[in-house]
Amino acid sequence: MREHDVRSLRSAEEFPRSQHLAWKIAEVAADPVPVLPETEAMVLNRIIDNAAVSAASVLRRPVTVAREQALSHRRRQGAAVFGVDSTVSAEWAAWANGVAVRELDFHDTFLAADYSHPGDNIPALVAVAQQLGVRGADLIRGIATAYEVQIDLTKGICLHEHKIDHVAHLGPSVAAGLGTMLRLDPETIYAAIGQALHLTTATRQSRKGLISSWKAFAPAWAGKVAIEAVDRAMRGEGSPAPIWEGEDGVIAWLLGGPEHTYRVPLPAAGEPKRAILDSYTKEHSAEYQSQAPIDLARRMRDRIGDLDQIASIVLHTSNHTHVVIGTGSNDPQKFDPAASRETLDHSVMYIFAVALQDGTWHHERSYAPERAHRPDTVELWKKISTVEDAEWTRRYHAADPAEKAFGAKAVVTLKNGDTIVDELAVADAHPLGARPFERPQYIAKFTELADGMVETAEQQRFLAAVDGLAAIKPGGLDALNVRVDQRVLDKAPSVPSGIFR
Repeated sequence: MREHDVRSLRSAEEFPRSQHLAWKIAEVAADPVPVLPETEAMVLNRIIDNAAVSAASVLRRPVTVAREQALSHRRRQGAAVFGVDSTVSAEWAAWANGVAVRELDFHDTFLAADYSHPGDNIPALVAVAQQLGVRGADLIRGIATAYEVQIDLTKGICLHEHKIDHVAHLGPSVAAGLGTMLRLDPETIYAAIGQALHLTTATRQSRKGLISSWKAFAPAWAGKVAIEAVDRAMRGEGSPAPIWEGEDGVIAWLLGGPEHTYRVPLPAAGEPKRAILDSYTKEHSAEYQSQAPIDLARRMRDRIGDLDQIASIVLHTSNHTHVVIGTGSNDPQKFDPAASRETLDHSVMYIFAVALQDGTWHHERSYAPERAHRPDTVELWKKISTVEDAEWTRRYHAADPAEKAFGAKAVVTLKNGDTIVDELAVADAHPLGARPFERPQYIAKFTELADGMVETAEQQRFLAAVDGLAAIKPGGLDALNVRVDQRVLDKAPSVPSGIFR
């Protein structure tokens, strides 16, 4: 890997295009380096993972809205919408499928200087691949690039510090991945990256206070915008440049400003793209930094015994966990039983309380309104707080994978003054955890979440198609679409019509 210094420059300074971060990313995307077997295997795992969470979310209202919008843009030679046989224009398939993937906050993650869900790249790439008749091997190459770019940007550039939403790294990564998949030249990819970044920067309010369903739509928007950016670039249109480093660019006005230098790692020429191997998926449908606390709560409940004897619980954790999903956020909504599912998903206090009481976590039951309103849950929930611990913050940002941690230490004080203390650095499903996810676990997650949504024969057909993805010839990628029985889809909520009909 090569580290690249990235900073804002005045327009009068000499700054050749070859030094622009967007150009360097475009060169990485255009590099025809082979995909390593372990990278390919993980790409297949994440395609399965995305299908699993999409099946679980297919009847939810935001997913239904996005699906209905997409089906208003039918196209005979188009891309598939998850669950249905109809094909639509690729950007709208990416929109609908991106919302399905993101809705339950249940797919993969990478955390570093910022945070990301790199599986959000997959719907856009699959949609374009289906519409254009791309080979399975080229889809794999594109996904490997998209993961590489988003993860490398997440390692080098912190967005949340400046209240910019993390999908600002997703637009460029989708554009780069599409460039690889379609074998575009660096000039075209460069223009597409600049457009995609310019159009996908937004504030973090989508993940603050009362969190709405837009949290699920935001990455789908980035994917849709990136597809349109690539289309324009392929037709010869340019982009704002230099988009990161310009005098009025992203760094100067949205991030660290003219005095700050970021260091972004990127593969050297000829170096394989391995970043997907640094990412990890979720066993529980909740914000990633609550994965280890859920497992910690499940482990501690027997030691605690009667939960009524608890006086207080303090979770010692990283700054990021404390201020994003803990009491350091100063969001009263995180203690509100009537809060949205998206808000409860970002309340580690609620999550730890329910996991202590139930000894498990479920993507629907754990968030049900009646569950959140249980008096004993509310009472326990309000006894829980978080504090920042410098050691957990250090480990959160550690470069060494063996040191990097997203967990917490729980100090449970009982009413008699006794304390029970335990800690967990990484979730059980993490590569360094007690039960790391490998192919059997991805398949088990898919079959569990698809149960009752997708017929067994269709599940097996899909899994076989994923196994053979590298050999799929042009025109065969519709095999990646999972069909849901119409009788199941008929149970989706009724939504009003809008402009698109």
